Amino acid sequence: MLNKQIRSVLFAGVAAMAVTACGADDVASPGEGTIVLPAPTPTPTPTPTPTPTPPTGGPAADCPTGTANVGTITTGNGEEVRNCQISGVITDNLLIPDNDGTIYSLNGAVEIGVDGGATGIITIEPGVVLFGSSGGDFLLVNRGSQIFAEGTAAEPIIMTSRQNIEGSTGVNSIGQWGGVVILGRAPISDCATGGASNPGGTRTDCQAIVEGPSNAVYGGTLPADSSGRMSYVQVRYPGFEVSPGNELNGITLAGVGSGTFFQNIQVHNSSDDGVEWFGGRVNGKNLVMTGIDDDSVDSDSGYKGNNQFVLVVQRAGGGDHVMEADSNGDEDAEPRQDHKLANVTFVSSGQDHVILLRGGGDYAFYNSVFNSPAACIDIDSATTIQAAGAAADENGPPVFESVFMSCATAFVDDSNIAVAQIQTLFNAGSNNTESGTSTLVNSAAAFAFINGATENAVTPFAVSAVDAFFEDVSYIGAVQDANDTRFQGWTCGLYADDCATAPTIG
Repeated sequence: MLNKQIRSVLFAGVAAMAVTACGADDVASPGEGTIVLPAPTPTPTPTPTPTPTPPTGGPAADCPTGTANVGTITTGNGEEVRNCQISGVITDNLLIPDNDGTIYSLNGAVEIGVDGGATGIITIEPGVVLFGSSGGDFLLVNRGSQIFAEGTAAEPIIMTSRQNIEGSTGVNSIGQWGGVVILGRAPISDCATGGASNPGGTRTDCQAIVEGPSNAVYGGTLPADSSGRMSYVQVRYPGFEVSPGNELNGITLAGVGSGTFFQNIQVHNSSDDGVEWFGGRVNGKNLVMTGIDDDSVDSDSGYKGNNQFVLVVQRAGGGDHVMEADSNGDEDAEPRQDHKLANVTFVSSGQDHVILLRGGGDYAFYNSVFNSPAACIDIDSATTIQAAGAAADENGPPVFESVFMSCATAFVDDSNIAVAQIQTLFNAGSNNTESGTSTLVNSAAAFAFINGATENAVTPFAVSAVDAFFEDVSYIGAVQDANDTRFQGWTCGLYADDCATAPTIG
């Protein structure tokens, strides 16, 4: 990462406003000062085992426009780098460049734009490493504003914790900073204000306060709204419980519209959900959740969208459902949820069921692999399995096509929807395997998520006929075989035990 040019940008109108929740004591950030760890060992005269030269030539002299120079950090890799702090409310265009010898830190709640007021744009270059120090440090993009965080497979953008930068994280480290919240103006179904003035459609007056931050509003009447672009981004060790039942997720997408690009995303070791969709219309592809402590994939509040190539591996002793789908208890809410997933591999630790579907939504799984030492499928509520047409935009009961399951128990009997009913729905699809034998293969990091002989023997369903967003491929699951490079290079923890390692700063 040599010969980088520093591009300056205009930055104006930084207000002191910060989003807080449940009192300052819960979310106050300690701020970012100079962090001094032991100095790196200089390169010795070559010997049979020389000490490697640090990757950079030292910290940058100063910080880019719109960020504050708060000293230097010596990372767990022995790199001394400039710490450039981002804070306040961004109401113009802010560029975060990948400068040699530079790392970026969030100071408290960093907001992009003001809901119903000034707008802002944050652009993050490939290779940038950004961190938070506490649950009160998070990035929030308000309605009408945008984020452009586009890394590359070779240079992903890494958003992580201060502990990870210092090299003190481990396999069970979670919830060390807040995460990312993106708020849009697409339709939702659970209203804090307004009502069902347009059932089955756009609900012209439905909006709500998002989980986590206080007084942050999402929802609207623009299904194709754009909150920007995110691609090749890692979010490590996020999540924070603001108050009981009110948490920051790894990435929260609330009312985010279909004009938003959301692909090649990893969330690692979040203390709450990995990615949670609250309503909206944004689609997602190439999504990885590893080590999530709650639900890895969570959708509710009338989300209508498609996800393809979704890989989830829970860590031993951690995790709730791999996927939970709900509608916040309002089973008659409109628009009705419609979440379609193709080519997913869900590997559960067995702490709970692989998937829980409830709340009167519509759900479909195509070309998917479920693996667990516990149960695979739980479906609750008669409205979740009722036939199409009961609601204005209802597509009918859950759909399963070319789904291969290898769980200790296929279906859950919890005195709600009976096992026989779930089994009938499952077997209504084609090429489904209720109780198969897993041949998932381990990677170098010892996680079994790569298809083996039994998974690759399943005939895939032609998903392009369902929606043009989906790609037809010749296999089920997220990873076909050891030669499949879809998730290689830009993720951590899958092909090497490297998430806890401090990222290299360019």
